[in-house]
Amino acid sequence: MPRAAPEQESGADDRAGRLGTVPADDADRRGAHGADTSGTRADLRFAVLGPVRAWRDGEPLPSGSPQQRALLAALLLREGRTATAAELIDAIWGEEPPSQALAALRTYASRLRKILPPDVLVSESGGYAIRGAPDALDLNVAQELAAEAEKARAGGDRAQAVALINKALGLWDGEPLASVPGPYAETQRARLEEWRLQLVETRLDLDLECGRHAEAVSELTALTAAHPLRERLRELLMLALYRSGRQAEALAVYADTRRLLADELGVDPRPELARLQQRILQADSELAQPVEQPAPAKAAVARPAQLPASVPDFTGRAAFVRELGDLLATAEGSVMAVSALAGIGGVGKTTLAVHVAHQARPRFPDGQLYVDLMGAGSRAAEPETVLGSFLRALGTPDDQVPETLEERAALYRSTLAGRRVLVLLDNARDAAQVRPLLPGTEGCAALVTSRVRMLDLAGAHLVDLDVMSPDEALQLFTRIVGAERVRAEREAALDVVAACGFLPLAIRIAASRLAARRTWTVSVLAAKLADERRRLDELRAGDLAVKATFELGYGQLEPAQARAFRLLGLADGPDISVAAAAAVLDLPPEETEDLLESLVDTSLLESAAPGRYRFHDLVRLYARVCAERDEQPPAEREAARSRLLDFYLATVARVYAIERPGDRLVDHLEPTTYEGLAFTDRHEAQDWLYREANCVLACVRQATACATPGSHLRRAVDLLWAAKDLTESGANSKQYESAAVAACEAARAAGDARAEGRARTTLSNVHLVAGRYDEADREARVARDLAVAAGDPAPVYWADNDRGIIAIMQGRYEDAEEHLVRATDGSREVGNLPSVATALCNLSRVHLLTGRSSSAIDLARQGIEIYDRLGLTMRLANGRYALGVALSHAERHTEALEEFAEALRIFTRNRQRLWEGATHFRIAEARFRSRQPARAAQHAEQALALGCIGGDQMRGNILVLLGKALRVLGQTDRARACLREALALYERVGAPEADDVRALLAPSAAA
Repeated sequence: MPRAAPEQESGADDRAGRLGTVPADDADRRGAHGADTSGTRADLRFAVLGPVRAWRDGEPLPSGSPQQRALLAALLLREGRTATAAELIDAIWGEEPPSQALAALRTYASRLRKILPPDVLVSESGGYAIRGAPDALDLNVAQELAAEAEKARAGGDRAQAVALINKALGLWDGEPLASVPGPYAETQRARLEEWRLQLVETRLDLDLECGRHAEAVSELTALTAAHPLRERLRELLMLALYRSGRQAEALAVYADTRRLLADELGVDPRPELARLQQRILQADSELAQPVEQPAPAKAAVARPAQLPASVPDFTGRAAFVRELGDLLATAEGSVMAVSALAGIGGVGKTTLAVHVAHQARPRFPDGQLYVDLMGAGSRAAEPETVLGSFLRALGTPDDQVPETLEERAALYRSTLAGRRVLVLLDNARDAAQVRPLLPGTEGCAALVTSRVRMLDLAGAHLVDLDVMSPDEALQLFTRIVGAERVRAEREAALDVVAACGFLPLAIRIAASRLAARRTWTVSVLAAKLADERRRLDELRAGDLAVKATFELGYGQLEPAQARAFRLLGLADGPDISVAAAAAVLDLPPEETEDLLESLVDTSLLESAAPGRYRFHDLVRLYARVCAERDEQPPAEREAARSRLLDFYLATVARVYAIERPGDRLVDHLEPTTYEGLAFTDRHEAQDWLYREANCVLACVRQATACATPGSHLRRAVDLLWAAKDLTESGANSKQYESAAVAACEAARAAGDARAEGRARTTLSNVHLVAGRYDEADREARVARDLAVAAGDPAPVYWADNDRGIIAIMQGRYEDAEEHLVRATDGSREVGNLPSVATALCNLSRVHLLTGRSSSAIDLARQGIEIYDRLGLTMRLANGRYALGVALSHAERHTEALEEFAEALRIFTRNRQRLWEGATHFRIAEARFRSRQPARAAQHAEQALALGCIGGDQMRGNILVLLGKALRVLGQTDRARACLREALALYERVGAPEADDVRALLAPSAAA
């Protein structure tokens, strides 16, 4: 870890007088009059990492003239050592001091002594010294933070090291010793600036070790522009680009560096840089993963310990335990070990896998990962979602988790490389779901459980798990119920386990019920199981074997519990909140929570988190069977689903309304009879929407899957429409698109033009955000025609607005203006002022692109005025974005950057990641036009890292801008790499901008 070199002095090094040395006794703490000054010193602070300043009790002290500040700086940087008058005169004035330099020096010292506490500035041996507490000087604090960071890095805690270095760098406040004259100050400025750059390089190195490649590229691009001859920065940039999948750009950086060094200094790149180029050319796999830490670092690396608790009464399966344990033991030093356990539901696959995994923990010291893949249900876990969870558990920050399945799988394997981690993949659907989740490196192992035999999982050791033997089944029953009760009725106990089909889950549930009821005998339980109405013939086959066991538990429920069990099972979604469950049951939340907790006690429901509950997938299926069979009248099942749909629609409508005051969309939604939640502020509402996103979209899919023309279908479509923020955020885009497609198909099949028009409006927005403009235009055109035919005004002006945006992106400016004028008029007709503002801001873009800059600015300001008047905070960001674009094109860059900064702040606060990226792109444009290519490149890199509204075409636009900025900076090879990538994207989507890029890549353009 770089550390600022101490100022070297000639003569004796009086360590007892160093700044920060603790006084030895009370006498040393007393001033000239014997007063204790330790307290006053503790409240004194000095700064040299910026302007030379001093504070006492938080109040700034006057530092005097530049020469007086030079004296103060010279004394502070000697860390308490005495400086002679001659040394100080030389430091302040150099080789040509004034004739009265000594008198002036004494005057400055006298003035400093007056403003400082007693005995801080002392005179001794014909010179001066400053004595104080170690942390009184910002430089000392920075050095101590750097030392702590070095220790943290050596101990393997990279995140802590980064935090400490950032804290040290945060102490800089501009140029060190700013405006301080004299040769000494000039030398120290250079020294401190060099140390700052070393700290920055170390922190960036740590960023790359932590996998923050995209973020590092942005900063390194700016730094290499500011310090073009600093080869370490170029080396880090090459590595960051390579790890970001941008190999061509990484090699281009080397070519640019080699040419620059030859032109400027007549030298070749240093050997480290040349070796890195060769490793990139050879696609060295070790470059794609963080540098391994030394052995001591193992203590601080994130070690997930996600295994569920092993049951204390685990019974039998000794042969399987040995077989699996032996296989896991082979993982160390060899290829990855994979074991796949298969069997019917309830046969004990998970229990056995968890037990074996706990026994094998010492062989996997770097952690154990666990996930329930929900393969037995209708909504199996998506591998990309699971990978995101695993990466976070392994220490990857949220903002560094990639978007696509392939990127997540690659980063997952890289993160596990060199580590010994056990992965337990429970309840898998099939081999395709499992493959992306396998570690793929030696030293790691995976245990997989599934209902199907994974014959197509290459290299897996397959284990078929059958039911227990009679002896094992009786042992399990005895351990749960108690030996005394079983000994008294052994024959009845054997009857019980036989009736359970020797299925472990069935035995466990039956035994648990008996254990909880001390008044029952084993014979009573056996008699109940003997009744075929409660124990079906299917007990010994597939899932029905579990059904009979659940029947036993269900039969013991009170009527209110049984009703809750049945109706809650009707809801799709990964889990359910108390408030949503209250809607399903049509009960107060408090009573609902009591019922849910009682079901948790019976093991028929799980507590997923405080206030949230979930079914095991098999139990959910059984609950639905019970609802079909027992819920009377049958219409209550449909009523429960309707109440849940009402709850989500009413609540999402309130979220929409609180985020968009004055927007009339909520007035056009289907009416609801069940009230939703009320929110006190915008952020609370937004938090709810993102927390419930999966459940909301599951409700839409469920409602559209079984919908018939009428209220259910229309409410589901409206729920999707009102939750449109879920697609623009980028967080739930795929799930939202799936729901939108399902809604369109259901509405078309039902012949409901109104619902289909609205559903197509949502799908048009999905395509627009993704940059699929032809598809978006087609959906918007059909949506408008259907809405006009149905007399439904809201989708009409929405479609007009979307088609206007699409036409802008496709360069059809006359069409765009026509659509947007219609959208403005249509919104005004129905009194929807926020939509008027949106259309005006989009129309501003048309005016801008057709040479009407002045009117473009006026239109954007009209939109902002409406947003401001209505208090529309989030939409205000879109208005400021539009105004910023107009001002930028009018060459009013300072004003434009102010608008973009405010838009970025709002987008960030509202978690609109794709709009954040788009705003960084516009900032980059403004910086480039104002001849700031380095800052333009930095913001373009941030836009690439975040992603943007507009898909591949927008990414191409960013790459073109980045290429232009890099070319101005002299990084021509990297610039060409960016332009080539942009050309490939433009050609893929058929964008006309491809011709412009070809021109930029032509030899004449490069010259």
